[in-house]
Amino acid sequence: MEWFTDADYWLGRLGFQRGLAALYFVGFLSTVNQFRALIGERGLLPVPRYVATVPFRQSPSIFHLHYSDRFFALVAWTGVVLSAALAAGAGDRVPLWASMLMWAALWVMYLSIVNVGQTWYAFMWESLLLEAGFLAIFLGNERTAPPVLVLWLLRWLLFRLEFGAGLIKIRGDPCWRDLTCLYYHHETQPMPGPLSWLFHRLPRPAHRVEVAANHIAQLGAPVALLTPQPIASVAAGVIILTQLWLVASGNFAWLNWLTIVLALPAIDGGYAAEVLPLPEPPAFAATPAWYEGVVIAVTALVAVLSYWPVRNLLSRRQLMNFSFNPLHLVNTYGAFGSIGRVRYEVVIEGTDEPEITDSTVWKEYGFKGKPGDVRRLPPQVAPYHLRLDWQMWFAALSPIYALSWFAPFIGRLLDNDRATLGLLRSNPFPASPPTYIRAQLYSYRFTDRHGLRKNRAWWDRALVGSYLPPVTKAP
Repeated sequence: MEWFTDADYWLGRLGFQRGLAALYFVGFLSTVNQFRALIGERGLLPVPRYVATVPFRQSPSIFHLHYSDRFFALVAWTGVVLSAALAAGAGDRVPLWASMLMWAALWVMYLSIVNVGQTWYAFMWESLLLEAGFLAIFLGNERTAPPVLVLWLLRWLLFRLEFGAGLIKIRGDPCWRDLTCLYYHHETQPMPGPLSWLFHRLPRPAHRVEVAANHIAQLGAPVALLTPQPIASVAAGVIILTQLWLVASGNFAWLNWLTIVLALPAIDGGYAAEVLPLPEPPAFAATPAWYEGVVIAVTALVAVLSYWPVRNLLSRRQLMNFSFNPLHLVNTYGAFGSIGRVRYEVVIEGTDEPEITDSTVWKEYGFKGKPGDVRRLPPQVAPYHLRLDWQMWFAALSPIYALSWFAPFIGRLLDNDRATLGLLRSNPFPASPPTYIRAQLYSYRFTDRHGLRKNRAWWDRALVGSYLPPVTKAP
């Protein structure tokens, strides 16, 4: 079938596959470094307890068959090694069927992790990585030209990602419609980056331009993706530029980088070669009939599953970041339907004094990514994902978001639990555990230029009240 492949997209496929494998690597590595404290046998939300109550059909995972921290680590490290190999091009050095098995193994392993990860893995970029990873299985390798149907499925995924995010904004907070959301967003976003202070201090007219440009990128460009070339390539370029702006202005794990990677296969290499010095495409072998049949079947599956996200996009009660099936296929996406006007932070403190008095000295725990010390420049952590730091942002919005894990977290701090402390930047009690721990709620504001020069502080903070009164270990 001559229509089945298009060699002009070989370079976009190459960039997508290498980039996706690199992001898989980041996802598996963040899991290796954090799982014991979060979902391990002695974690805040242990996997064994979860799989004992949730059946396999609701959360398909190899960890329903067996779980131990050692086995989980083996799976995660296998994902690290395999994704690194694919990022280095191993998928192009083996037969097509073997390449497909390698991508399928990555998908099964990460799906197994996400489906037992509970609240720590309930972020949109987890489902997005899984959906993109599933489609990557059927994209082929350098022995076959890129299949047109899978290229369109990737474009359909990018459309839902961006258009869904644009609709949720227009239907949500009025500040998106009056172009004022960026007056607040750079300051109140979950995890600011090292340039967020500068972005927040842009003139207000510039913020209005930012919002207008966002609407163009999320409501206009996705529609243009579905039009003929070279318009679709231009639309992909607009999305990439917008995502690079977001990369510079905040920390959103691998969301922005994965969106960029998804846009690459929409760029027509034939048109791009007219303006850029691109290499010639390699010579591709004939496409196997079995491969054509598999791709057509997968395309039909995605078409059927698309009913639910399309209905959601058309609904006035649009769901944001929702999977309609436990395999995380053909999901609905969206972000920041509402924007906070004030930033709240939960600050956790401890003391080693035997009794609490008015003169008790409280020492603050430092987190790796989220704001704490007002003089600390917000770090760049993306595309790495600090799962505890992100959940602390939600906890500051409402204690309801932390009901399942906050009390166990405090208990681990009272024990000086090594794995839990590994999630933090600093422990003020390295020699022996604290006797009491409390949590205070603060409002944080970026300083102005005068405050930054005078106090060398990036933040001003004011105490709002007690989040958790002093607690100690039970006798």
